[in-house]
Amino acid sequence: MRLSQHKLGATTVLAGGALAAAPEGFPASGKGLWYTTPGSIWTTQYLPVGNGYLGAMTPGGTTYEATQLNIESLWSGGPFQNASYDGGNFPAEQKGALAQSLADIQQAIFTSENDTTESVAPLQTAFPNYGSYSGAGYLVSSINSSSEISAYSRWLDLETAVAYTVWTEGDVKYTRSLFCSYPSKACTSHTTSSADSLPLLTYAFSSDLQADLPNGNVTCLDSTTLVLRGNAPSEPGMLYELVGRVDYTGGNVSCSAISDTNATISVTGASSARIVWLGDTEYSIDAGDEAHGFSFKGDDPHDKLVASFPDTAYNDSLQEHLADVEQLFSVDFSLDIGQTVDLNTPTDELVNAYQTDVGNPYLEWLLFHYGRYLVGTSARGTLPLNLQGVWAQQSGNPWSADYHANINLQMNYWIVDSTGMDVAGPLWDYMEKTWAPRGSQTADILYGARGWVVHNEMNIFGHTGMKGDGSAGSATWADYPEAAAWMAYQVFDHFDFTGDQDWWKSQGWPLLKGIALFQYDRLVEDAHFNDSTLVTAPCNSPEYPNIGPTFGCTHSQQVIWELFSAVLKGYKYSGDDDDDFFTAIQGARDKLDHGIHIGSWGQLQEWKIDRDDRTYTHRHISHLLGLYPGYSLANYNSTLQNPSFTREQVLGAAGTSLQARGVDISVDGDGAWSKVHRAAAWAQLGHVDNFYHSMTFSLQHNFGSNLFSVYNPDAAKADQIFQIDANAGYPAALLHAIIHAPDVPSLDIPVIITVLPCLPSQWNSGEVRGVRIRGGLAAHLTWAEGVPKSLDFKANDDILFERPFQVVYKGAVVKEFVSSSGASIQVTF
Repeated sequence: MRLSQHKLGATTVLAGGALAAAPEGFPASGKGLWYTTPGSIWTTQYLPVGNGYLGAMTPGGTTYEATQLNIESLWSGGPFQNASYDGGNFPAEQKGALAQSLADIQQAIFTSENDTTESVAPLQTAFPNYGSYSGAGYLVSSINSSSEISAYSRWLDLETAVAYTVWTEGDVKYTRSLFCSYPSKACTSHTTSSADSLPLLTYAFSSDLQADLPNGNVTCLDSTTLVLRGNAPSEPGMLYELVGRVDYTGGNVSCSAISDTNATISVTGASSARIVWLGDTEYSIDAGDEAHGFSFKGDDPHDKLVASFPDTAYNDSLQEHLADVEQLFSVDFSLDIGQTVDLNTPTDELVNAYQTDVGNPYLEWLLFHYGRYLVGTSARGTLPLNLQGVWAQQSGNPWSADYHANINLQMNYWIVDSTGMDVAGPLWDYMEKTWAPRGSQTADILYGARGWVVHNEMNIFGHTGMKGDGSAGSATWADYPEAAAWMAYQVFDHFDFTGDQDWWKSQGWPLLKGIALFQYDRLVEDAHFNDSTLVTAPCNSPEYPNIGPTFGCTHSQQVIWELFSAVLKGYKYSGDDDDDFFTAIQGARDKLDHGIHIGSWGQLQEWKIDRDDRTYTHRHISHLLGLYPGYSLANYNSTLQNPSFTREQVLGAAGTSLQARGVDISVDGDGAWSKVHRAAAWAQLGHVDNFYHSMTFSLQHNFGSNLFSVYNPDAAKADQIFQIDANAGYPAALLHAIIHAPDVPSLDIPVIITVLPCLPSQWNSGEVRGVRIRGGLAAHLTWAEGVPKSLDFKANDDILFERPFQVVYKGAVVKEFVSSSGASIQVTF
């Protein structure tokens, strides 16, 4: 199509319809994504909006737009498919036999020649009816116009969480905006034109655009309201419903139903029109306990949805949304890494031009904010972020779009507390209401333990058993009862960062105590080295192949040591008077093997026995968790941990292992999350070249033109998989290179705040304001020419416990202080 030049506000439109600069209305800060052509591939080109309860993906269509829709709790499987669904648990009457099986496995480990056993098959259960997170359907919008289209652009404004599509037909300019409001729990698509009235405009819900989607009925509730109602794609399946209501200015509206699956609202002669939709299912997280028969079944959503429609005018609804988004992303937090904003190059071209090691601070800064955007717009519903946030296209998504808790779920929340995002409430509720109730059964029946446990993969129906097919290889990912122990990092950190004692007493501490009780009960004395230390058996280093279930895995030992340390730090503020529990945990921590052993080639061993393969670049770096996000390596304490080594020796061994693991493509996986985790670990070690290489390599290799992280970038475009963990982890890794303060095992040990520990030359000057530091502090740091210029701390007004701090720059302590409520601290360099 040949087009002459036009003016669109201050934006020049070149021949061929390409814009020479960002469209009018695009944020001047550059905090947004923009494109000159519609998207055609869901994973790498569509743009996301969401409010936690609902998600929507838009390709940016013009006269025809098919917006893909999600409802956060729409899952196949579970008790909605099979009322006897048991969450992967064995019947209670098998408890005695399972205890013998566990004892036999432990005996086999400690008496075998290679200190492993072939499998843990007797502990595993099949997983029928496990289900998957499912797409809900599409909203199809059309405009009856056939004129040639010019001056096209689409963009996602990260400052307002609104997606826009703008185009011109003849002399008429059209604008479609799309946003999902958290206050109203509703999504809105709004269409206007520069003419006095719009052409015929139609809206329809559809579940027919994909063969695998649930088959819902679409009907007219009244002349302005559509209802899509159906069941998840499992027999009989969870009931779900979408209700869309059209509001318009001028003109007329009507709704006509052609069949049970096809109804359309038509708007004629209107100057503007919007459709607002709500969606929900019959799932209830409050019915996931024994008192409710683990049914997870709530009410039919219809009446609540119809009664919940916002009655505010469009502008009022938009302003309510904007105020909420501003608060969500916190006006107190900001980041500048010296980026030069580029308003002349569309985002897809920026991504295509990006090069490993060379970088582009603007695109890196943009990806930082995009990660926070994705977390913030999908984490605040009833359920936490799954593997794809709140966005999923298929009815059966990769890995069920479930909750993988051997790094993925944890990574989703790394950036939350440090940048002041109040979005973790659904995560705590999910752990309390779906993990703990059934997980206590798993702990008792499978392990004969108190407390509660989950394993590596969970759905929304309390699947807490050891999910696996019994094969030898399945143990590498299924045998992971440390999942909740790692999640306990987030629990204690939230308390540490916020000082919210009411939350700690009512929810945080009960979660932590239940997790710690289980881990305490499952520890056994090391019967191989006979050194009186407590170890886990059986254990696997997450997903590492060729090493069968063994004992004393480094990852397990580090995680449990930090868990027990959190218990000892938080007990005083919990309101709990169970001193026997405190004493038992203290004694167990003292006897615990800490998972700190240096091997034959100078590496930090992944197992208590020296068996590491220095040539295998496995995607997980589980034994280095103590570098990041943990601290058992980063702040190694020879008094409390293994006195045989100094901190320098331990960090050197960790660096040797990290280097051996590889900084490029993993030979057994190519996900961005593994590169991001490596980058954060390198930042902790202060290795600038490897940090920036990992960050830039992941951005070039693993991120689509819509900046979604792609798990399998070398697959055919239609087969590429979106996985949100790297989007959420990227900003955490970036921030860790600018300022970091890992925890310590006791509240009387100084927290070391390291300034510019791993700053690439590309970020030579910059500023971070409002970054949260544990202990209730917020920091404001500026730097220029790679050197810090100012650093100020402001303490919360109601600090619960005072903590000592040391500020370190280039290895030297430049400030020491003890936090106190409301204090302001300045650091000079």
